[in-house]
Amino acid sequence: MSNMTETEILELFRRTGVLQEGHFRLTSGRHSDQYLQCAQVLQYPEHAEALCRQLAAWFADARVDAVVGPALGGIIMAYEMARQLGCRALFAEREEGRMCLRRGFVLRPGERVLVAEDVITTGGSVNEVLEVVAAAGARSVGVAALVDRSGGEVDFGIPLRTLLRLRIPSYSPADCPLCRQGVPLVKPGSRPQ
Repeated sequence: MSNMTETEILELFRRTGVLQEGHFRLTSGRHSDQYLQCAQVLQYPEHAEALCRQLAAWFADARVDAVVGPALGGIIMAYEMARQLGCRALFAEREEGRMCLRRGFVLRPGERVLVAEDVITTGGSVNEVLEVVAAAGARSVGVAALVDRSGGEVDFGIPLRTLLRLRIPSYSPADCPLCRQGVPLVKPGSRPQ
């Protein structure tokens, strides 16, 4: 199967209900009139496989030992990317407000780690996972995500590969035009706020 173009990926996202419109509180705490619920496309194994194959190809020569994703959005991404790269899949999750490895997951010093995420807005969750990787003495070799909704503004200091780069505005709650218009706010993400 050949790589999908950005237009084809956007069409797949529309068809599967990924791209949503309304008034949303993002995981970062910021507000937006568009939300990307990538779980809607990742629920179909054939789509998850195709999308992650395209991402994994960029890291095929990076000698990745483990792929780590932040819970919840990065779990399926990490699993499928690791399957494609022939390595371990782990996920980091919050414990008492801090991202960490639990459930017996361990990164060993010197291991080469790819961080996988579904959507990047501010990069906060990915940065927290990068800190977990560094604290273990492992080496982050890159970040892979389905979508960078910052329009390319996020820089992790290591290679970032995404299938889509979108510029979707987000607002601080104090500056949100949707709040001023009285549009009801929805919090669709996984992190309590």
